[in-house]
Amino acid sequence: MNATDRTPADLLRSALAADPGRPLVTFYDDATGERVELSVATFANWVAKTANLLQGDLSAGPGDRVALLLPAHWQTAVWLLACASVGAVADVAGDPAAADVVVSGPDSLEAARACRGERVALALRPLGGRFPQPPAGFVDYAVEVPGQGDRFAPLAPVDPEEPALIVAGAELSAAEVVERALADAPALDLTGPGSRLLSGLPYDTWEGLSAGLYAPLAVGGSVVLCRNLDRADGEALAKRIENERVTAARH
Repeated sequence: MNATDRTPADLLRSALAADPGRPLVTFYDDATGERVELSVATFANWVAKTANLLQGDLSAGPGDRVALLLPAHWQTAVWLLACASVGAVADVAGDPAAADVVVSGPDSLEAARACRGERVALALRPLGGRFPQPPAGFVDYAVEVPGQGDRFAPLAPVDPEEPALIVAGAELSAAEVVERALADAPALDLTGPGSRLLSGLPYDTWEGLSAGLYAPLAVGGSVVLCRNLDRADGEALAKRIENERVTAARH
């Protein structure tokens, strides 16, 4: 990161400038056998497209609340950074009825219908696949995002001191997200560029978000994000740690 980085979007821009080709998020789902690796450049492209969808098609802006009803997943990480890019508040597992936009996985669509604003559905299928049948009343993310622009510019500047994230009842500004991520790094054994943290923690706590995204991003490291890690036996986990050159783990 640079000393001037005050928001998660700033951290991503610095990572892109430093080494766009290095891995940033490597995702495993031990229920499906899926593995997806996203370089900084590829991840940033997804973030830009998603931010354009959020700002343009969904009319979200600074201060608008986006309820994220999503598990620990690479597409959730994309949405967290897209919200940060727009200046919207990412409300993790938040109340859809109180949100301006809701973003839902396939298991929470009924709850998401309480949102009176825009609704986005993610199939969370391998390779970012779409729903076989689009859920009624929802925009299918996998259908809409590919056509969005590859570069994003916010219509209004993002204020680092304004709310950016709500998780487990705690509200954090963009600057606080960055500060806390950096403060967490030593305890997570993230020593700087080249650090590679395997996280099997869910995204519904700050600890899970920090280990699974923000802290590795803040120090120039990367994350091996694992969903359904309880389905992997000890031998498989040890092999993954070796193959992915993991330097630290939290699960």
